[in-house]
Amino acid sequence: MASQPCPVPKRVGIVHKKMSAEAAETVPYVEQFLKQKGLEVLTDEARIGADADLVVVLGGDGTLIHAASLLHGREAPILGINMGSLGFMTEVPQSEMYPVLEHVLAGKATMSRRIKLRVHLHRPSANAPVLDGEVLNDVVIHKDALAPMCELDTRMSGSFVTTYKADGIIIATPTGSTAYSLAANGPILLPTMRGLIVAPICPHTLTQRPLVLPDDEDVEIFLINSSQVFLSLDGQKGLPLERGDRVQVKQSKNQVLLVNNPNIDFFGILRKKLRWGER
Repeated sequence: MASQPCPVPKRVGIVHKKMSAEAAETVPYVEQFLKQKGLEVLTDEARIGADADLVVVLGGDGTLIHAASLLHGREAPILGINMGSLGFMTEVPQSEMYPVLEHVLAGKATMSRRIKLRVHLHRPSANAPVLDGEVLNDVVIHKDALAPMCELDTRMSGSFVTTYKADGIIIATPTGSTAYSLAANGPILLPTMRGLIVAPICPHTLTQRPLVLPDDEDVEIFLINSSQVFLSLDGQKGLPLERGDRVQVKQSKNQVLLVNNPNIDFFGILRKKLRWGER
């Protein structure tokens, strides 16, 4: 999925990291800058979700994931300003914030599409899905710290893949390939690719390696043993699983638009974040 032009906005929403005093203190300055350019500025999250045609995120990747959830699938571009070090999704460091905003307002910016995954939790005792959600990064099924390993039957579009005996399993988007999946020895994918990663967490059988699957296939995970196991979506919300539960993951019709930093590409971010080439 190639980059495409980012439209010049009229209404800009600002979402900041709630636990960061620096991010909160930066909001009025960004608001003043945008208003001086003749733009309407939104800070109420409900209005941002409904009306913003650009969302400026002041924080990190977790704050950007929260901002994306506010849009409920509406395709408003998101510009991530990282208030700490460079982020994988919040590509713009704070020092470059105003020049990049000028770049966007001049109609020179580009944006990239990122796929999301739709998640349903089915429980034998329930007539409808217990959970219906979406993720930008990953779906994680994981055991409690002191619980025995979980046994997870895994299927792709009805075809049996394997039974993972592991601490859990990660189903990640290409965007999420540099998140938890990377720590579980998963591959790095270009974030604009189509596909998904299935990565076991500390598998009992070391030959069970991460898989890259087409994103138009349904992945189903069945919990077949009794253990203290939890389902987490993008690390932000989750709930305990029961024996017999089925977690269904498939491509969402919704996508997220991220404004590209004109001063660095994905490989530059990898070199900087992962210290490639350094001893």
